[in-house]
Amino acid sequence: MKVKSCMQKDLITIGKDALLQEAGVLMKQHAIRHLPVVDDGQLVGFITESDLRQYSFPSREKDIHVHEVMVLNPITINVNASIESAARLIHDYKIGGLPVLDKKKLVGIITAIDLLSAFIKMMGLLRDSSRLDVLIAKGSGVEDVTRIIKEHGCEIISVATEDHSSRRKLYCFRLEKGELDKAIEALEEAGHKVVSVVD
Repeated sequence: MKVKSCMQKDLITIGKDALLQEAGVLMKQHAIRHLPVVDDGQLVGFITESDLRQYSFPSREKDIHVHEVMVLNPITINVNASIESAARLIHDYKIGGLPVLDKKKLVGIITAIDLLSAFIKMMGLLRDSSRLDVLIAKGSGVEDVTRIIKEHGCEIISVATEDHSSRRKLYCFRLEKGELDKAIEALEEAGHKVVSVVD
């Protein structure tokens, strides 16, 4: 999935010469925590809710301009980048959101919440589903498990892996709700171990 499919496109922006007080009003009015700073349509900075808290003193608020406190050269991402790339940037830089660019033009913003929603959708967590956790038989592969599951009329939504205490990978299959008993029986007969079934 690409950034452009889950970014926020209806942008609220502010000019670099605006007052910090105006930025605070915009954020509160639109219930946002990140505000791109633009000059002649070009991204020149980024201001966050935490920046406001840090510099917002009642005695000086009317005198501080956005360009004095904004983040210069903010971390950005291309509109055609993957959501995995966006998630890595947000994680590595410990930031809450990224301006999205298309040929240097600001076209959106993607936040940690947007990414979480995208991953939840990709994993099918909001659909009526079950999870089948399987340790694959030695000498076999995930393709065999996938084939058996499909042969028994179960629809795979997503597959994830995690480390298991046996030092093997545990494969977590998210399946559309249905009858799993025959698929589980066939997996066990083929030497795979079904560790758990979660509805």
